[in-house]
Amino acid sequence: MTPDLEAAYAEPHRRYHTRTHIEQCLALLDQVPDLTETEHQILTYAIWWHDAVYDATASDNEAKSAEMAKRDLRDFDISLHGRDEVARLIRLTAGHAVEEGDRLGEILVSIDLSILGAPDERYDEYAKAVREEYAHVPDDAWRTGRAKVLQRFLDAQVIFPDPAFAQWLEVQARANLSRELASLS
Repeated sequence: MTPDLEAAYAEPHRRYHTRTHIEQCLALLDQVPDLTETEHQILTYAIWWHDAVYDATASDNEAKSAEMAKRDLRDFDISLHGRDEVARLIRLTAGHAVEEGDRLGEILVSIDLSILGAPDERYDEYAKAVREEYAHVPDDAWRTGRAKVLQRFLDAQVIFPDPAFAQWLEVQARANLSRELASLS
C-alpha cells in the first residue's frame, strides 16, 4: 500500500469504506479459484484503489479512484494495458453493472458487494456505517435515496454477477436488502 492509499483509507469521514473493507475484499479474492497470476494481480490492484477517493457528496469517486490508480501504478511492475484494466474495473464499481462474459468485472463487483450477503448483524453494522458516512443528508432525503438504491438491487435479476458469489450470497443479500428497505418506511 502506498502512503497516499494509507492516508485515504484512514480519512475520518469514512466508516465503512476503510482499510478493513479493502482487507475483507482481498481475503475474498484469495478464495477465488482459477485466476492466473496476472488476473489476481490486476484484481488486487483494483481492490486496493477502488475506494481510494471517497467523498459522500461527490458522484465521481470511482472515476477519480481509477485515475489515481493509473497514476500510482506507474511506479509498480504493471504494464500500461494492466493499468488501463485496473482503471476500467474500478469504474465498474460506480454502478456495479457488468457485461456478460467480463469475468474480472464480475469478480470485482461481486467482491465489492459481498457485504450485502453478510449475516444479519454484520449487514446491519454496514448499513449503520454507510448512514454515518452520509450524515450530512437529512433523514427524509436519506430514506428516499437509500430506498431507491436498495430497490435497484432488489429489482436486478442478480445482485452478484459472478455465478459463484450469486450462489453463495444472493439469498441472504435479498433478505438483508428487503429488511433494510422495510425499516426505512
